[in-house]
Amino acid sequence: MEKKTILVTGIGGNVGQGIIRNLRFSGLDFHIVGTNSASFSAGNYLVDKFYPVSFAYEPGYFEEISEIVKKEKVDLIIPSTDFEVYFLSQNAQSLPCLIAASGQFASETYLDKYLTWKHHSESGIPFAKSFLPSEYKSDFPSAIAKPRKGRGSRGIMRNNFDTSKLMDDEYMIQELHEGKEITTAVYASYLTGELTGILNMERSLDNGTTNYCKVNFDFDPELKQMAEKMIRHSDLKGSFNIQSIVTSSGEIIPFEVNCRISGTNSIRTHFGFRDVEYTVRELLFGETIEPPTIIPGVAQRILLDVIYPNCTSEAQLNKDATDHFIVF
Repeated sequence: MEKKTILVTGIGGNVGQGIIRNLRFSGLDFHIVGTNSASFSAGNYLVDKFYPVSFAYEPGYFEEISEIVKKEKVDLIIPSTDFEVYFLSQNAQSLPCLIAASGQFASETYLDKYLTWKHHSESGIPFAKSFLPSEYKSDFPSAIAKPRKGRGSRGIMRNNFDTSKLMDDEYMIQELHEGKEITTAVYASYLTGELTGILNMERSLDNGTTNYCKVNFDFDPELKQMAEKMIRHSDLKGSFNIQSIVTSSGEIIPFEVNCRISGTNSIRTHFGFRDVEYTVRELLFGETIEPPTIIPGVAQRILLDVIYPNCTSEAQLNKDATDHFIVF
């Protein structure tokens, strides 16, 4: 059988790098192409071929991706950023390959946190109460201002902010809840549209990225029911992520949804939730995925160094041209 080619976007970030490591860990043999907005990152050494591309919201992005797909004979694109999920989903019919992404409605709704709030409110799905800056009248005892289409934790302001300086098309105000943070990985089958399984983990973050997490089964029934309702009320497909706070009274309050494979994908594979592998097995091979069996566990992230000896310029830094080793 001819080796399949998979394009993973955003390999400069932990999401894209985790996806690639999971593809290698799956035992399936792929030719992996990576893209990123920066010409070099720690993810370059993981792929067989690398291409720099524009940001997804810039005019040349889709043409650049189309050219790479054609040149490398790409079978499947796995986008790792919210903007790429959105733009690729909206233009899926124009590409001669498969895209691991939800439909147009979900990719647009969950790109924008305020649209997420509106959709959940109209559908009777829990979500942290939210306002546009022009509507907010100090309604919450504790509040957070977020970019509507923010990336990571950039641009966030807590409590002491001036709403008159925040534009409605850029920001939203959300009620800030304290409690246990739960990240929920969900997989909805591309083939049947049904929920395949979920994995809940408690977590702590460092600069917006998970640095510690622990499998938590306590809230599985409630969050499974919530995920099923989200799937029924939209065109969510494949892997997506719900971020929630569980208050001291036990109320589960989602405050963000990532309509893509999320940053803990490289961790949760080892707890039984192999969503990257499910994605390629369904889309490339048409295989039926059985519900996962989740095991308990704890994970802690660390830094590693990738060393390129005798390298004199960044122009040399790509996997097929430069020797490297990893310091453990």
